[in-house]
Formats: sequence, structure tokens, C-alpha cells
Amino acid sequence: MWYNKHFHSLNYELKEHFGEKIIKLSIDGGFTCPNRDGSVGNKGCIFCNDTGSGDFAGSRSDSIKKQLEKQIENLKNKWPNAKYIAYFQNFTSTYDSIPNLKKKYEEALSCKNVIGLAIATRPDCLNQDILDLLSQLNKKTYLWIELGLQSIHEHSAKFIRRGYPLKTFDIAINNLNKYNIKTVSHIILNLPNENTKEVLQTINYLNSKSIWGIKIHMLHILKNTDLFDFYSTRPFKIMTEEEYVNLVVKCLQHLDPNITIHRMTGDGKKSELITPIWTLNKRSVLNNIDKTLRQKNLIQGDKYLNI
Repeated sequence: MWYNKHFHSLNYELKEHFGEKIIKLSIDGGFTCPNRDGSVGNKGCIFCNDTGSGDFAGSRSDSIKKQLEKQIENLKNKWPNAKYIAYFQNFTSTYDSIPNLKKKYEEALSCKNVIGLAIATRPDCLNQDILDLLSQLNKKTYLWIELGLQSIHEHSAKFIRRGYPLKTFDIAINNLNKYNIKTVSHIILNLPNENTKEVLQTINYLNSKSIWGIKIHMLHILKNTDLFDFYSTRPFKIMTEEEYVNLVVKCLQHLDPNITIHRMTGDGKKSELITPIWTLNKRSVLNNIDKTLRQKNLIQGDKYLNI
């Protein structure tokens, strides 16, 4: 077990490594995305809003250091002795020149009690120069890279306008593994026309890629997105909380127990979320996942490689 949990949580992983409380702070690095600026596409992924999936990140009107200092100040009473991971969350956080990237990453690391970096990016934005920079960072700080795979299935990739083939993800993961850089993959549940078998095929694929962590998301339909426009004219079934919890549990059962669980649900901004509204109660979703695992005596990996 992992601190009496039935899954390999990020909290467990960080406490085992650092021996103390580690908190991730989401910041806006001021980046854009090749799926928005015309290099790959102009509209971005179908579910992405104008914050680049960073509704809860700091404000890009503040410097990176200022964003971190504000969040640390807000948390100091609850966690007076915590250390922090600076999380470059939204848009594509390796999509810039090497000098600019180095400056931004080093600014985050210069902030007191920041002991690591988490960088969200795309697999098609990891050329050799960027890999060399990440390799240097990996030698001096705690680093992980997050990649938005969402699904291995081509019909889903086309629907969400991911903008790169699965082969590109393969190459990126192989390159990051070559440099011993920890990787986290994002997947989305409740994509239209994707069934449970296909979801578990994505899980099985990730098991084969030596990833370090995974984030499991429910598909959110947000205002001011193309997904909202699609759903308004061609509505599709949205999972209930119970259905989502049961599918997450299946994913965990089939997932390599060495893979760290960074997220099992998400909570879209209340003012922007159209559906599913039940995701706003994040604690309830997480508690129900935990309860289901305990009541049924299930653990992460108990069906590993048995798809």
C-alpha cells in the first residue's frame, strides 16, 4: 500500500523522495501554442479555452517570481515549512527560444523554497536544443515534463484537434526517457465515440512507455470553446459521477503500480463550466474513487497487463 492508499499517489511519491510536504504551484509562463499561432493550427485543441487550460494558474501580468511569491504567501499559514514545485501549466511551456526558456525556468527556481519544476508541453515541441536544456535542469533540480496525449486513438485525436500523430508522442517519450527525465501523460475520459475498451488500450499503451506519472481527466465542456459549440448542436452522453468513478477505478486496476497518479479528476472554473457540474465537487469524486477501491478491495495494478 501507499500510505494506506490503494493507488500510487503523487503525495506518496514526493514525501518518499523529499521526506516533507511538497506543494505544486501553477504559474503562467507567458507562452502560446503552435496549435494556436498557425504553426500547427489556429484554434487549439477543441476543449481548450483562452487561458490555455490554465484557469487556476497565476496571472501572466505578474512576473514568474511574483506569481510564486503570492501563492506561497497565501499558503504560509497552513503550510509554514513547505517546499514547492513551480508548475508551468498552461499553453505550451517549451515553445520559446532557448534563452527565454532558460530565463523563465531559472527565475522560478530562484524563488525561495522552490525545489523543482513541472513543465507542461507538447511532444512536438521538444527538439534537441530543448532536450539538452531539460537535461541540464534535470541534473540540478527535481523535474518532470507533462505531455497531453489524451488518447492513442486516431479518431479521438482528430476530434480534439490534437495536431500531432501518435508516433510523435512515441519519439518524445523515448527521448525524455533517454535523458532520465520523468514524464507525465494526460488522458481524457468521456471523449465522444470512445468506449471503455479503447480507454484501457490507452492505459496499456502507456504501461509500455515507461512513463513516470499520469493525469486522468474528465472531459469538461467550457464556455467559449469549440467543444461547447459542438456539444450545443450535437450533444453526446456525459458520464455521471458514478460512471466516471467506476471507469477511473478500472483504469487504476490496469495501470502499472509503479506509475504515479498525479490527478484522478479535475474541477473546471465554476463560471465557465457547462457540464458535468458534478466535477465541481472534486472532494466528492476523489472520496468516491477511494471508497470504491476500499469497499471492493481493489488496488492499482491488480489487473496490470491483463487487458
